[in-house]
Amino acid sequence: MLIAENLLWLLILIGVMILVHELGHFWAARYFDVKVEVFSFGFGPRLFGFRRGETDYRFSAILFGGYVKMAGEQPGDEGLDDPRGFLAKPRWQRLIIAGAGPFMNIVLAVALLTGLFMVKYQRVVEPSVRGLVGHVAANSPADRAGIREGDRIVRLAGKENPSWEDIILTEVAGASVPLEVAIERDGRRIETTVTPVLEERSGVGSAGWAERGEVQLGSLSANMPAEKSGLKPGDLVRRVNGQPIGSAIKFHELIRGSKGRAVEIEVEREGRRIDFTVQPVWAKLDGPERWMIGAIVAQKLKIETTRLPFFEAVEQSVEHNIRGATLIAQFLKGIVERRMSAKSLEGPIGIARLSGDAAREGAYEFFQLMSMVSLNLAIFNLLPIPILDGGVILMLLVEMVMRRDLSLRVKEAVFKVGFVFIMMIVAFVLYNDISKILPAG
Repeated sequence: MLIAENLLWLLILIGVMILVHELGHFWAARYFDVKVEVFSFGFGPRLFGFRRGETDYRFSAILFGGYVKMAGEQPGDEGLDDPRGFLAKPRWQRLIIAGAGPFMNIVLAVALLTGLFMVKYQRVVEPSVRGLVGHVAANSPADRAGIREGDRIVRLAGKENPSWEDIILTEVAGASVPLEVAIERDGRRIETTVTPVLEERSGVGSAGWAERGEVQLGSLSANMPAEKSGLKPGDLVRRVNGQPIGSAIKFHELIRGSKGRAVEIEVEREGRRIDFTVQPVWAKLDGPERWMIGAIVAQKLKIETTRLPFFEAVEQSVEHNIRGATLIAQFLKGIVERRMSAKSLEGPIGIARLSGDAAREGAYEFFQLMSMVSLNLAIFNLLPIPILDGGVILMLLVEMVMRRDLSLRVKEAVFKVGFVFIMMIVAFVLYNDISKILPAG
C-alpha cells in the first residue's frame, strides 16, 4: 500500500514538472510559428488523447517523461522542407525553443517557493556568535588541522564570518579540496587548512566538525533504554559522563563508545537539572548494529516563522534557488573531477519515497520538494549531453560559431552516443536506488 501511495505522489510530482517543461517548449515553438505535431505526456505507444488543430495531445504508455514533437525536428523527417519545420527556423529561434523547457522549470521552482514563503517563511535565528565549533571527531580532517571544540571559524574558503549554513555547504561540496580556514581561539587568530574527505555513506565531503548548540531529545524508541530510564522528548542534554554536550554528533560518539557500560546523562527539563543512568544495548534500528539507547537527538534550533510580502518572497526565493543551483553545480563538478561520489543521487525509487514522505507531512513540504526537484531537473536538462536540451543548445552554438550546419552523420553519431549515455545514467540511478534499500552484506 505504501509503495502504491509513493508511486502515486511520484507521478503527481513528475507530472507537474514534465507538463511545465514541455509547455515551455510548446509555447516557444508556437510563438515562432513552428508546427507542433505531438504533445505527449509519457513515451512509447499512444494510450489515449485528443487532437486540437494540428497537434495530437496524448498520454503514452511510459509515464516517466514526455516530449513535444515538432515538424522537421530531426534530419530525415518528412516535414524537413516545411517552412514551419523546426530546422527551417533561424538558429537563434531554435536555441530559445530548446532552452524554454529548463527555463520553465526554473520559473516553477521560483514560483513555488515564492508562494510558500508568502504563506509561511521559516528561518533559523542565528546565535549571537557565528561559527562556534561544538565537536571535532577524532582523526577527522578538522582534528588533523588542529581545530578544537570551542574554536570559532572566522573565515572559510575566503568567506569572512561564515554561518554554519555556509560552512556546511562549503564542506559537503569540498571533498579533497584544501580549504583555507581561520579560527579564533582565546583571542588569537590561527590560520590552518582543512581538506574534507569523501564520506562513503552520503557521497559528500566531510570535515568532521559540528556546530555548537543545545542538544535536544526527539522521539524515543519503545522499550529501549532511553524510554525505560525516564528520559523524555524535549529534554535538553547537558552532559554525558560528565562531559559537556554541544553537538548531537558528540552525544552519539559517547554512547557508541560506551561499549555497553552504563552512561550518566544529565538533562534539563522545565528549568531543572536531572541525572539519569542509562544502559546502552547492542541493536539495529536505522543502520548497522551499534551500541545505542534508542533516542533521536538533534541540535535545538530557534526558528522564526513569519509571512513575507510578495516582492520580498520573490527575492528570498531567487536567493534560495541560486544557492541550490550553486551547490548542485559544485556537486556535479566534484563528480566529474572524481572527488565526490554519485551515490547520493536519487533516482525514481528514491524520489518516489521522498514524494510519499513529503506528501504525508503536508502540502507545504510536498511543494517544497517539488521546487527542489524542478530546479534539479532544469540543471540536469541543461547539461551539454546529446539528446538533452543542453546538448541541443551546445550543437546550435557550435553551428552558430561555424556558420554552417553539422553534417547528418555527425548529428546521428552524437545522438546515438547521447542515448547510450542517458541509458547508462538511468541504469546507474536505478541500481543506486535499489542498493540503498537492500540490506548490507
